[in-house]
Amino acid sequence: MQQINPKTHPNNQADYELKDTSPRLGEQWPNGGGVHGGGGWMMGDKFTSTYDLVEQMFYLYVRVVKAKDLPPSAITGSIDPYAEVKLGNYKGKTKHFEKKTNPEWNQVFAFSKDRVQSSVLEVFLKDKEMVGRDDYLGKVVFDLNEVPSRVPPDSPLAPQWYRLEERRGEGKVRGEIMLAVWMGTQADEAFSEAWHSDAASVHGEGVFNTRSKVYVSPKLWYLRVNVIEAQDVQPYDKNRLPEVFVKAQVGNQVLKTKICSTRTANPMWNEDLVFVAAEPFEEQLVITVEDRVHPSKDDVIGKTSLQLNIFEKRLDHRPVHSRWFNVEKFGFGILEGDRRSEFKFSSRVHLRVCLEGGYHVLDESTMYITDQRPTSRQLWKQPVGILEVGILSAQNLLPMKTKDGRGSTDAYCVAKYGQKWVRTRTIIDSFNPKWNEQYTWEVYDPCTVITLGIFHNCHVGGNERSAGGGPVRDSRIGKVRIRLSTLEADRIYTHSYPLLVLHPSGVKKMGELQLAVRFTCLSLANMIYIYGHPLLPKMHYLHPFTVNQLDSLRYQAMNIVAVRLGRAEPPLRKEVVEYMLDVDSHMWSMRRSKANFFRIMSILSGIISVSRWLDDVCHWKNPITTVLVHVLFLILICYPELILPTIFLYMFLIGMWNYRFRPRHPPHMDTKLSWAEAVHPDELDEEFDTFPTSKPPDMVQMRYDRLRSVAGRIQTVVGDMATQGERFQSLLSWRDPRATSLFIVFCLLAAVVLYITPFRVVALVTGLYMLRHPRFRSKLPSVPSTFFKRLPARVDSMI
Repeated sequence: MQQINPKTHPNNQADYELKDTSPRLGEQWPNGGGVHGGGGWMMGDKFTSTYDLVEQMFYLYVRVVKAKDLPPSAITGSIDPYAEVKLGNYKGKTKHFEKKTNPEWNQVFAFSKDRVQSSVLEVFLKDKEMVGRDDYLGKVVFDLNEVPSRVPPDSPLAPQWYRLEERRGEGKVRGEIMLAVWMGTQADEAFSEAWHSDAASVHGEGVFNTRSKVYVSPKLWYLRVNVIEAQDVQPYDKNRLPEVFVKAQVGNQVLKTKICSTRTANPMWNEDLVFVAAEPFEEQLVITVEDRVHPSKDDVIGKTSLQLNIFEKRLDHRPVHSRWFNVEKFGFGILEGDRRSEFKFSSRVHLRVCLEGGYHVLDESTMYITDQRPTSRQLWKQPVGILEVGILSAQNLLPMKTKDGRGSTDAYCVAKYGQKWVRTRTIIDSFNPKWNEQYTWEVYDPCTVITLGIFHNCHVGGNERSAGGGPVRDSRIGKVRIRLSTLEADRIYTHSYPLLVLHPSGVKKMGELQLAVRFTCLSLANMIYIYGHPLLPKMHYLHPFTVNQLDSLRYQAMNIVAVRLGRAEPPLRKEVVEYMLDVDSHMWSMRRSKANFFRIMSILSGIISVSRWLDDVCHWKNPITTVLVHVLFLILICYPELILPTIFLYMFLIGMWNYRFRPRHPPHMDTKLSWAEAVHPDELDEEFDTFPTSKPPDMVQMRYDRLRSVAGRIQTVVGDMATQGERFQSLLSWRDPRATSLFIVFCLLAAVVLYITPFRVVALVTGLYMLRHPRFRSKLPSVPSTFFKRLPARVDSMI
């Protein structure tokens, strides 16, 4: 097998749009659930709500538990038994045991009903031979018309003992096997761990990489190390005063303080160094005191290693107690003799170290954040909703590899929301895979985004090396983002999302992903409260980090999450985690800069249109309009108390009018908004260039990297400006139905209150409020500011 470059779809804008679908959702058991319409244990239709967002898929389950009283071989006097389950052209085998007459397997086999080509299920028992054909021991045959059906929460079907039959079924032979056979669905408990006929061509370790799994991100903490001072610092050269700094290291993260401004043996810094640590704490905090003896040389005066679990965990901004730690160094040199293994006292360092539980550790882009809860569970609020996602299928995927001279794709889907990651099973060799798996998340804040990505599994063949000798990497097929605040409560959204990916040759449609999404609101009061609550925990506002700190900490957190999830079985690999977390979203791109610029121009176009309209009114382009404006102006001059009520009432009426035209579907990737269709090839070459650049010569490389670094920041600022403008537009657009409802209700109430209240009183209260004393001000953002920041923007639709 080898990787191939996918070919692009025809450049048709309509092919990039979201499509409505009408899947048959919910659990249904027509005709008792039998494979050929026979009478099972369940008659008629049965509807349950366990898997009500996916299409029902029926499977024939076979649990091979154990065998007993198997006859030993007449030649060797022993037996190496295994079981083979055969249904039509599909065969599944258990592992074999050496020299065991009473083996126990407890393995489950699942055969898709859609691919059943036989009315008979056969279970063979065989004796594995090192050379030649395996010996036949016996078999058990089942008529599929007589197989019972089972639906959770029914208890598992009890296995039974069956006597083994001869090859031709003419009589019984020695030995028995314990089996359970039933017809079930993907809701069955045995589904995730079963051997699937869809992956019959996968063997060995590759089987584990095809199974569906749920992962949980490690619990991340910010480790704050406040380096206060050091005492008795003795340099190797006794004739000079040291230039001392402290280096702290946690795993691969290394930070340094500034060099003490004064040369002294008792330096002071009072600097904060912040790291990311994950539970369980496997790394240590290594503190090193060093002396700068030359611009290119530092002498280590001493070091100490500290376990992270000895430090205090704080939930707020109250200071923790500081402690002195001895910094030691090991003896060395010829004169030390046998005392090399002993350490001798060097100095001591004064630290204030704590694990911050009041912050949310960012491991993803703030634009697509999926979780905003603080680290400490004690500070969590009650969930405000439930998110249910049915991952139905993918359509028209492009070939990602060649197999036996033809294109092939082994696709699986990954979804990430909050700390919970889910991975569907891998469907082997299919351009239209059907997963029909349903997952549920608790929602603590509706102003968050769920991310779903489709990948090609490159590890089903057991080959862990690519053709070039490097490790095999799962290939990206596409990604979908859905902002929860754009979903109406208790409504099921069934759509087919285009999978759009930007390649060096341009934008390509890699296929479509069919989803069923439902957001359920648990408490309307809590939902309203959330819209006036700060986005992040209050520690982010009381003691904020700098932008550079947040970027560095986010990168470290992403690495830790990728490493921990890569150690699971099956692993969620680093390239998958990086793609889902948008690790490269901050890199410079001329295309993105253009897209953000035109987003701003789209916002400003409304202001420009109003100014042109006013200019037309002033120039009497339309006399009737000009006369009406004059009448309105005279009324407002005579009755100034009507100005604000009129404005708010007008906005209320606009919001109610726009309700008819509110969006009926979630946002999706927009190629036009992302400026991905008209992009120049040279700009794409720059976007896909490495950082630092690989372009010669050296001087151009230096300037080019500097330009990209500065331009990346400008790009972020421009994007933020566009986001603020689009949030203002979304106030009355019903993109977030709850926010628009709250806003137009507020406009109506404000119109009534301001109509009743004298204008002078309103102006006086407003002026006094704006000029209030700092003692009466809060460091937390105001409710209007918080509400505005929660509004959706079109950034969710950008590639």
